[in-house]
Amino acid sequence: MRIIALLFAILLLSSPAVADEKISVDGRDRSYTVYRPSGLSAARPVPMVVVLHGGFGTGSQAEKSYRWDSLANDKGFVAVYPDGYRRSWNAGGGCCGPAYRENVDDLKFITAMIRAVSGVHNIDPKRVYLTGISNGAAMSYRYACEGTISISAIGSVSGTMPGGCASPKPVSVMEIHGLKDQNIPFAGGKGTKGVTSIDWPTVQASLEAFRRLGHCKPADATVAGVVTTAVSNCTNGTQIALITVADAGHQWPGAEPNRPVARLLLGLDPPSTAIDATEVLWDFFQRHVAP
Repeated sequence: MRIIALLFAILLLSSPAVADEKISVDGRDRSYTVYRPSGLSAARPVPMVVVLHGGFGTGSQAEKSYRWDSLANDKGFVAVYPDGYRRSWNAGGGCCGPAYRENVDDLKFITAMIRAVSGVHNIDPKRVYLTGISNGAAMSYRYACEGTISISAIGSVSGTMPGGCASPKPVSVMEIHGLKDQNIPFAGGKGTKGVTSIDWPTVQASLEAFRRLGHCKPADATVAGVVTTAVSNCTNGTQIALITVADAGHQWPGAEPNRPVARLLLGLDPPSTAIDATEVLWDFFQRHVAP
């Protein structure tokens, strides 16, 4: 199965990603798509959500799969979908793919992209949010730790922080993770379905750096069927939230179902219907404003 997945990944890497905007970073042309609802006033600063696709994905795929455009229309924010380098992000700690192997500076790319979008679309600098799945989730963690622009909150779906975080920044974090994830296991270690050999840290270890910084209180937990939500309030005004879905694997809850061929070849897990991760993340994001 892993050989088939790698062959399919090669096919994906050979096809171009389509995007609306380009920016040059370290001599490479990087691309991204911006979705701004037509009803937004140019005179009023608005929030921005940056959505990072998973490994082998694209910004266009993330835009179609996770339904952020529809929510942007309803809630009034700008959604941005960058393309990773050869469909991967350099999230550190061995992750992931060509971006990591070639030491691509994705921190610089994301910073440059946020500044470019902010200059055109009147983005509120205190309401910039970052989210992603898998490799994109790991990149969200890395930017929250090392990025030069203050992020108000990040949302990680099926991810952890492979490179660790020696000096975390005050940022609110929500992790959404399936307990049956075999690509990036909740309890850490090497995923039996993953195409990398990364020894992933546990979800709890990834959150702990931000908990310690915020001197967070013990989490208040609620259970609703297969979904457990635990939220820690922190003395610096941030929150650390963990949502687990007991019967879910490596997926974005509430996403568009995967195409049958991709699901078969890559062994993709079906999206859980227990929650809508996009709506849950936005509800979390809008409660947090950078200092």
